Amino acid sequence: MEEKKVAARIARGCRGIAAGELMAREAMIAKISAIYRLYGFEPLMTPSMEYVDALGKNLPEQSTPMAGIFALKDDDDEWIALRYDMTAPLARYVAQNRQNLPAIFRRYAIGPVWRMEKPGPGRFREFYQCDFDTVGSASPAADAEVCTILATAFSALGLENDFLISVSNRKILSGILETIGIKEDDGSGRHLTILRAIDKLDRLGLSGVRLLLGPGRKDESGDFTAGAHLDESQIEQICSFLSAGAESRQEVCANLEKLVEGSAIGLEGVAELRQMDALLESAGLSSRVVRFDPAIVRGLAYYTGIVYEATLTFEITDEKGEKRQFGAVAGGGRYDGLLSRFTKERVPATGASIGIDRLLSALIAKGVAKNEPPAGPVLVTVMDKEALPEYQKMVAELRSSGIRSELYLGTSGFRAQMKYADKRRSPAIIVAGSDEFAAGTVSIKDMYLGTELAKGISSREEWREQPAQVTVARSDMAAEIKKILQRYEI
Repeated sequence: MEEKKVAARIARGCRGIAAGELMAREAMIAKISAIYRLYGFEPLMTPSMEYVDALGKNLPEQSTPMAGIFALKDDDDEWIALRYDMTAPLARYVAQNRQNLPAIFRRYAIGPVWRMEKPGPGRFREFYQCDFDTVGSASPAADAEVCTILATAFSALGLENDFLISVSNRKILSGILETIGIKEDDGSGRHLTILRAIDKLDRLGLSGVRLLLGPGRKDESGDFTAGAHLDESQIEQICSFLSAGAESRQEVCANLEKLVEGSAIGLEGVAELRQMDALLESAGLSSRVVRFDPAIVRGLAYYTGIVYEATLTFEITDEKGEKRQFGAVAGGGRYDGLLSRFTKERVPATGASIGIDRLLSALIAKGVAKNEPPAGPVLVTVMDKEALPEYQKMVAELRSSGIRSELYLGTSGFRAQMKYADKRRSPAIIVAGSDEFAAGTVSIKDMYLGTELAKGISSREEWREQPAQVTVARSDMAAEIKKILQRYEI
């Protein structure tokens, strides 16, 4: 019986990435990594999989350990899962290796993470993050430094005046909840529902947040999200908190101080913002670059203090011809309690994560980065199969000269090899047959110059006559190829 063919399809929420975007991504990551190293961070790689209990239940939309993650049982009958961020694995790593690490551990990590969320435009289940974290420091300078690093990285990528870093403090929200009678540790989970509602402010607006703070909200697809069931006076108090923003960071602090009057945790959060304001001023980061915004709470449950969110401020025109912004491309915060899941010691930590996919899309849309197929390798064609060792010597000589090159490995004739070189975007091809071998020469064709002419050429004799082709001594082959590559800045 004939075996049934398998449909070629890709998993929901995943995507393939072609060479052009991959190379742009590599260049972007190299610049970001250089900034991280400049600030004294070192790279760390943790596994893609962790035990579920090590990851914890910290996802923005989930309240149970198994929800929102891709998990499976291993042969020891233990649940393991793909990591949903880089921070939970970092906490596990530090807990395991604390005795061998410096008192203040600074690392950066780059790689994919996975979340079992509903895919949508620009929203994937597999995506890349580029994190940096400082573990072991409670200093407000570590929090202010996060803003400095983000600003330096965005500027290095060509976005000097096109980003805004927004900062708030979870302690202030805790103070607000305290004033309206909501306890974070009462077991009801209402504080997380409130937090997640506020985190949707930029997407749903104040009216949508009001519904989520109250009875709940049904979205366009008909899916219903249960609300926090606060009463009207409680909702008004939270809305006053969300509306406490101002142009001046000091004015924001003054507004928030009035709202959390009587709450020790809330006043502590305001004091930390005031400290951070002084440090940001000394670093030369004005409120035009870093603002205080009470509405920034971040969705992950493990944040305990200062939180950050970086957005891009320039507009683009999308495929529908409508103006839009990219929104948040980085975020993070202080998470002093995350390591206490593994140790009795409470270890302070802070950091942020840059979303690689969205940031790269923004750079491409702005024209700062290019998403186009790269130049291909120089192709050594095969005119005489008996002379294959000689062609192999040619390609080896090119590579030893630092020239990206490829030997044609098919069985087709010259015309098909020309088409192959064109599809590979080869800048040049090398042709040598019995005549060239006898004369100690090679023929070189500038493919970019001859692309249009080549469309009407059907034989090698016609090809010899076009101006994009030259014959040089075999000893000059690499030097002539380098001239062509320099012409196109390859």
